[in-house]
Amino acid sequence: MKRYLLPLLVFAALVGFLAVGLQRDPKIVPSPLIDKPAPAFSLPRLDDPAQAIANADLKGKVWLLNVWASWCVACRIEHPVLVELAGTGAVPIYGLNYKDKRDDARAWLAQHGDPYVASIVDAKGLVGIDFGVYGVPETFVIDQAGVIRLKHIGPVTQEVLRDQILPLVKKLNG
Repeated sequence: MKRYLLPLLVFAALVGFLAVGLQRDPKIVPSPLIDKPAPAFSLPRLDDPAQAIANADLKGKVWLLNVWASWCVACRIEHPVLVELAGTGAVPIYGLNYKDKRDDARAWLAQHGDPYVASIVDAKGLVGIDFGVYGVPETFVIDQAGVIRLKHIGPVTQEVLRDQILPLVKKLNG
């Protein structure tokens, strides 16, 4: 009987951890990068691979980095929201095209609209890894000093814009 007690206790502990984990909201994943400088990058533009954009080029302004891909179903959900946001001029949006084919990404933007000041190509996903990207879409708010102030996992919705992103952008632009 004693030899079954230890495996039973281990099993009960694992079930307990699983139960606690299933109660958590997967969109509320704390990022170790919040309030830290954004990882350095220099990547080619989607529209012109001969030109590159580096995060150092964007210092001095508050901006959004939206991680997206043409193969991403959830990106289709948020895309109209981003197009509308871009039309307001409230904050510049830069795209990080993640593990995508250049021609597919360009065709996708031509079909659905292009909300980005520019999109940069992260074909191997290495910059995404540096940013701690779990999957697409993800959106980061980066301040004038190049510090990450917010990471939003999943599609940006009107509610996320109204309640989180735009108030933070307004505060940072102070």
